[in-house]
Amino acid sequence: MNKHRNHRRRGRQTLGADQHPHPQLRPLTVGQAARLVRLAEAAAAKRGFAMRYDGVAALVPVGTGDVSADAADGMTAGLGNLALKVANLPRQQWHAEVSDHFDQMPRPDEVITVPDDLENKLCLRLARAAFHDPDMVRDTPEFVPGVVVVPAVYVGRAAAMYFDVDRLGLTRDQATRIGLANLRRIQDEVETVQLAGAELTVVGGGMFTASRALVFDTVLRESLRVEDPAHGCLVAMPARDQLVIHVLRDQTALNALAAMVSRTAELFTTSPGAVSPHVYYVIDNEWHQVTDYTTGTFHLHEVPPLTEALEQLDAIPKAA
Repeated sequence: MNKHRNHRRRGRQTLGADQHPHPQLRPLTVGQAARLVRLAEAAAAKRGFAMRYDGVAALVPVGTGDVSADAADGMTAGLGNLALKVANLPRQQWHAEVSDHFDQMPRPDEVITVPDDLENKLCLRLARAAFHDPDMVRDTPEFVPGVVVVPAVYVGRAAAMYFDVDRLGLTRDQATRIGLANLRRIQDEVETVQLAGAELTVVGGGMFTASRALVFDTVLRESLRVEDPAHGCLVAMPARDQLVIHVLRDQTALNALAAMVSRTAELFTTSPGAVSPHVYYVIDNEWHQVTDYTTGTFHLHEVPPLTEALEQLDAIPKAA
């Protein structure tokens, strides 16, 4: 009798564990994430990719030396964006959504063939490190904590990312030089919006828009018509096709910060291609992280250069 009760208790505990939030594939639970992984592995296999779940937040190649594995090696299939897509869908719609998502992946033969014209096609892409196999991002340079810089090529409706730069036949320095040059050539779509009494510039246009943060001086000069703003900027790159900017000029800076915190968190959790949930302060080409969620609740980092700028603009009282 006691043995039977203990067995039932263990069953309830296992069931409860499935309902816990998945640490990387939020907002899915552990149980929902397991179902998503099964659907994703099946969809990848159906399209000719031999891939397996890495136990974190992505599909990675199975084995080496075969066509499917070599093809997949050019681009992991991160599941973070897909988790966001299916989170609010009825269970019966997941299969169709996963199928549509993997239809956007380049075909194996497209990934195997590195473009001949890398000088014109290779870009650098910002990617959220947590959405990829830790072994693949270990040697990849960080732009800001948690966001890595990966050489990438636009293929079809997706981007093939080359964590292993050797596959391109280039050194990392060469790939960086080419990628930055091509990022500078991208034309932005710019919209000015008013939120909470502050002016924000929303830059859009495509798969590499957030990555334009790597050439932020060019964005300011060509898209915002601003050169070296004296008091710096608040910047967010919540998703691959979004860059949100506020140039500090007056007392509306605090309103801008509040509006950007809210907007960035929403875009990060609802948009495909999530990059970073944070707002940054940028001045003199240095990026300072302003927001923090590591404790599970939101709070602000103390950023002395931002505090100084806000005091100079009378947005906050000067320290005694």
